[in-house]
Amino acid sequence: MKKAVVAFPDIVTNSYFAALAAIELGCFAEQGIDARAELIFPSQNAYDAVRTGHAQFVAAPAHSALQSFPNYQGVKLAAALSQGMYWKLVLATARPGTPGDLNAVRGLRIGAAPMVELGLKIMLREAGIDPETDVAIVPVPGADAPGASFGVTAAVALEQGLIDGFWANAMGAAAAIRSGAGRVILDIRRGLGPEGAFHYTFPVLAVADHLIESDPDLVAGGIRAIVSAQTKLRADPSLAAKVGLAAFPAEDAAAIEAVVAEDLPWTRAAITPAAISGLCAFARAAGLMTGSPTYENVAATRFTALWGPQDGEAWLSPE
Repeated sequence: MKKAVVAFPDIVTNSYFAALAAIELGCFAEQGIDARAELIFPSQNAYDAVRTGHAQFVAAPAHSALQSFPNYQGVKLAAALSQGMYWKLVLATARPGTPGDLNAVRGLRIGAAPMVELGLKIMLREAGIDPETDVAIVPVPGADAPGASFGVTAAVALEQGLIDGFWANAMGAAAAIRSGAGRVILDIRRGLGPEGAFHYTFPVLAVADHLIESDPDLVAGGIRAIVSAQTKLRADPSLAAKVGLAAFPAEDAAAIEAVVAEDLPWTRAAITPAAISGLCAFARAAGLMTGSPTYENVAATRFTALWGPQDGEAWLSPE
């Protein structure tokens, strides 16, 4: 059995859950791969791990690859863990603001992780809001502690009044709602916010080009493992609780099934040309790259057949 490390910038999250489920549900093992998850924060360090060969796979934001692989040279996005912009903006319950209205952030302290904050910043700029002067986008206290879950830590910081809101994963949003500390203002997948932001980025399983050349069977096995996990979760969302109990603290494990179930319409492995076009446009707007790589330069199109049936793009757009 081949051994593989899967690097994650965050583990207690729905964001990269398909990759974690592929490990915990035995999907990697079914492909002859003994895979283990390793928390490597922030996302640049996780991508560095595949660049150096410390890890074989990375489960992380698609745009974060550009910090380690300029213009996507030397890396391929092997499979989508889910489709579209997957973070939510949560504000303290007492703060005013209409869901979907970016103006609600003016004058507030919004917690966001490195690279994750770029999605919010570009949305703000496109709405005529200066992300440097009209709002304070700040680190979340305690989020850089060893083993910390960014979203859950952000929810705690919000409850404690250390920030006025946060831009983070749905696990964090669920925790804030559960405690009564926060409410969702932006949720791009579900039509709360600018529709054009849907393709800014998405969570991926990525690999270095050198692994594709040296061990394409390992890469193919990893993609099959992701597709298998996604298929199993869509068929039986209760499996998310099993994964959560194995990998999360008890309170977060209890919440993950509902969060994953809500994400199932977007839980597909295909990487479309539209997704790559939107990703590259966002990356240029964010100053992450200057080039215009093709779809084939970014996506691992060598493995397209492994992504499963591509039954149109209805599931790619907000409901």
